[in-house]
Amino acid sequence: MPGPAYRIVTPQLVLRCYNPADAPLLAAAITESLEHLLPWMPWAAAEPEPLQAKIERLRRFRANFDLGHDYVYGIFNPQENRLLGGTGLHPRIGNNALEIGYWIHKDYIGRGYATETSAALTKVAFEVNQVERVEIHCAVENVRSAAVPRKLGFNHEATLKNRCFANGHKCDQMVWSLFAREYPASPAAQLEIAAYDAAERRIL
Repeated sequence: MPGPAYRIVTPQLVLRCYNPADAPLLAAAITESLEHLLPWMPWAAAEPEPLQAKIERLRRFRANFDLGHDYVYGIFNPQENRLLGGTGLHPRIGNNALEIGYWIHKDYIGRGYATETSAALTKVAFEVNQVERVEIHCAVENVRSAAVPRKLGFNHEATLKNRCFANGHKCDQMVWSLFAREYPASPAAQLEIAAYDAAERRIL
């Protein structure tokens, strides 16, 4: 595996591994979007948290990234002076597979950023991490989130009962999947991106 990809440049965005110096941007983005995030993201219930706690959190994100345990990315504008959301490739669904998660700042919803982000990470997962399967999970009630895997050619594989929280109560969770054999025909495969490793060498 040539990666992992620490920095990914898409037509509209920069996705990259967080640095502790990004803590003020992350804190601002979450605070500004908190009402929007609370129904869907269980971690939002602990917000707001002190800036030092954010710094420590980003240190852990970076450590896990370096160790290959989990890949959490910030979604930045091209100038990298504004955090537009968060995303990640998470190895919590079994061997040779990665799950994509994402959230978008409330001011940037409806611009296709979640779809572009997920397409880029799908491409990285298959072409850099070389996994066999990529999944996206979302609450049945989260119609906007469910539209993303549908646009990218993922298949609705299952709906699991009472597996996640939405709007403060237990809800059903949709599981969308894409396999390596299906990836070349998916819209994600067509997205033009550049990906770089920890030494800023281009790997895709």
